Amino acid sequence: QVQPVESGGGLVQAGGSLRLSCAASGSTFRSYGMGWYRQAPGREREFVAGIRRSDGNSYYRDSVKGRFTISRDNVKNTVHLQMNNLKPEDTAMYYCNAWGVDVRPDSWGQGTQVAVSS
Repeated sequence: QVQPVESGGGLVQAGGSLRLSCAASGSTFRSYGMGWYRQAPGREREFVAGIRRSDGNSYYRDSVKGRFTISRDNVKNTVHLQMNNLKPEDTAMYYCNAWGVDVRPDSWGQGTQVAVSS
């Protein structure tokens, strides 16, 4: 199993921006929609944003709509998450993975940490 590799996290002040990147395996990227997920300490992992493979349509959890934008580069097998107007409640470890399908527990990468200070 080839895990995705996430990058781009960091520490920012509220209102700031970050752009996350994810390099996924070619087979996963070509076969499935891709999503970003996050997990804050003491909480379960949650869906943040997803982009379909077939038509590129994107979907977001309500709390990030209008602030986050997901995109995919079908040549480089990468997925990005542009995060603007960040809030302290966005603080979490962010992961990417296939979206819309069941994923194996060992398919998750290391994630990239996002911390937003107030």
